[in-house]
Amino acid sequence: MSRLLPRSLLGQMLLLMGAALLVAQLVNFGALLNEQQKLSLAQNEGPAIFRFAQVAATVAAAPPDQRAAALADLPAGPGMLYRLGRTSVVDRGGLGRQPEVERRLEGALHEAGLPLRPVRGAVRMEQSPIPPPPGRPPPLIPAHARLKVVFLSVDLGQGQWLNGRIPAPHFDHFLAHRLLVATFALFALVFAAVFWIARRLAAPLRDLAEAARRFDGAGGAPVQPRGPSDVRAAIEAFNAMRSRTLDLLDEKDRMLGAIGHDLRTPLASLRIRAENMEPPDERERLVATVEEMHATLEDILVLARTGRSSEPARPVDVAALAEAVVEELRELGRPAQFVPADRLVLDVRANLLRRALRNLADNAVLYGGGAWVRIEGDAREVRLVVEDEGPGIREDRLAEVLEPFRRLDESRNRENGGAGLGLAIARAVAAAHGGSLTLENRTEGGLRAVLSLPSRSVAG
Repeated sequence: MSRLLPRSLLGQMLLLMGAALLVAQLVNFGALLNEQQKLSLAQNEGPAIFRFAQVAATVAAAPPDQRAAALADLPAGPGMLYRLGRTSVVDRGGLGRQPEVERRLEGALHEAGLPLRPVRGAVRMEQSPIPPPPGRPPPLIPAHARLKVVFLSVDLGQGQWLNGRIPAPHFDHFLAHRLLVATFALFALVFAAVFWIARRLAAPLRDLAEAARRFDGAGGAPVQPRGPSDVRAAIEAFNAMRSRTLDLLDEKDRMLGAIGHDLRTPLASLRIRAENMEPPDERERLVATVEEMHATLEDILVLARTGRSSEPARPVDVAALAEAVVEELRELGRPAQFVPADRLVLDVRANLLRRALRNLADNAVLYGGGAWVRIEGDAREVRLVVEDEGPGIREDRLAEVLEPFRRLDESRNRENGGAGLGLAIARAVAAAHGGSLTLENRTEGGLRAVLSLPSRSVAG
């Protein structure tokens, strides 16, 4: 059930408020329609019952042999018929007695001064001819309309019943339609107001979430505060936190720059001194140690600054870049092969991407016996794939080797390995481009490294 519910704040607010409004409006519509129907029934049948009770009181006051004359002297409205008979017209016509009408008739007769007597009451709809407009002759086939007629009877005693046929005012058949239209009009009005409020609340929250998702520590414009005061306060707090984070990152970069400068100088001095040392074997070991320290220092600085690189993104043919990396390895005599690919241009930081791909290819050559590089792509992402035919990595350690300073003793030792930063740098470069780096063992043997970049950065 939860899968059918909207996930966004705007969708959930609209669904909740819309459902609540709909239920409330339907309940209100039903109650109002019921009351209106009761009122309409009272207004339509009440005058007919009251008029019949007055006529019955006048006729009952006359002697039995003069009741017909008394009835004839009474004025009758349009369509009204009063007759004296031995039986009730309701029983004789099989109209079906209606207790509510009879109860109200008994009350009207009591108010008119008549003692409680047997009564009959019924209501039915009949077809009534519609009179022609004034000044026009009646049509050959008259039109008809639905007309409510009230049939009432009261026992006057001595075998006489007073029967009445009284047209009631026309019932408003469009009452329900008008109430329904008014209900949905009110629903639409309130729902539109709720939609405006929910959207005004959700839009700045969506901007805030997007800014938090895209924040990479490289700056950019802060989120514009807007919306209700609570939402504005949250945005302003985020902007303040973002500013403090950028200040800390700037301080970190300055500190790393200072550390790099302060360490490069003594390392260069140490190398100069080492080149003049004797014997030669001690000199070579010391120079190698200095070079390893220098390489490690550079890797650390690159990893620390990858997310805040000053290099701008520009359109680069990724296929040509990968082919150039492979050619560099081949020129150094290392086994590497590039699978030809079509031109594929992305907006990337070329130097960072070259370093990441070089790290992956170096690992494949050093620990897998050779590197096979190819480019894959679709509408969603572009993948730079580096494969080797080495021993691979245990499945439970594939994620571990992506962390900084993590090395596998069985395949990456101090003598022929680095500081364990190559894969971490490659993963940081992929993340800086909005992509990812994954490692997997090939079924035919060896390791496959896949550096994925989003295709949305395609430049053309």
